[in-house]
Amino acid sequence: MPAVGHTLRKIVAQNQKELLAEWAQAQVASTALRSDLMKEAELREQSRELLALMKSAMETGSVTQIDGAQWNGVREFLARVSKSRASQGFTPSETATFVFSLKQPLFTRMRGEFGNDAQGLADEIWATTDLLDKLGLFTTEAFVKSREDVIQRQQRDMMELSTPVVQLWDNILALPLIGTLDSERTQVVMESLLQKIVETGAAISIIDITGVPTVDTLVAQHLLKTVAAARLMGADCIISGIRPQIAQTIVHLGVNLSEVTTKASLADAFAIALKRTQARLPQQLVAKA
Repeated sequence: MPAVGHTLRKIVAQNQKELLAEWAQAQVASTALRSDLMKEAELREQSRELLALMKSAMETGSVTQIDGAQWNGVREFLARVSKSRASQGFTPSETATFVFSLKQPLFTRMRGEFGNDAQGLADEIWATTDLLDKLGLFTTEAFVKSREDVIQRQQRDMMELSTPVVQLWDNILALPLIGTLDSERTQVVMESLLQKIVETGAAISIIDITGVPTVDTLVAQHLLKTVAAARLMGADCIISGIRPQIAQTIVHLGVNLSEVTTKASLADAFAIALKRTQARLPQQLVAKA
């Protein structure tokens, strides 16, 4: 009696063309095929490549253990497919079905190979199911990781867009903050501000927190870190937008902002910055004012 997995190797090695045709047909007929997201030709090419890689892996590697080096090519290919389908808009189940749908054509051919040998057929189907389930789960995990990477990148892009550093005047920058300030966003804020200081050589940076809903100990610490980092780059900081409620909260929390200039409004902070830099408004602007 041949070892478990022998028949699977044989079927994949000797029936690639027929398997590919039956597998592709099953996928086309399945609701998992999104014709609005992928052309049938691309689906068939992905199926052909996976079958070829599986054939190569099973020639020298285990049929049920996909962690070995022989299966590197299969895992790398499935990771690429998962990443591609995640960006195209497929769901995790639709992506996993790409692998699971191979069961039907394989099982059909196995029934022909074993005839009345029910035990042999059961053992081979179990080994095949185990293999494809592992590949399907790997595909799903790769898909989820790709989606998480995309979400994290989008969140970072949104944070960068929500923390623009504006040059108000020569040597004066303004950083208006809107929304909650957490550790991750603080890092983005700090990087954006420091980069702009380097680019412009600004001497003063105004951090406006008018749009920050609440200030607690953690937010205050984040602000102080940003101020300290800017000072190391040679730029002094002014914090504006200190509303009465925020002032009371800061005092209640015992946060020491004595070494930082604070103002109630951005306009007040800008006026202080102009005095410190000894900047003068053009006469035409003074006249309009």
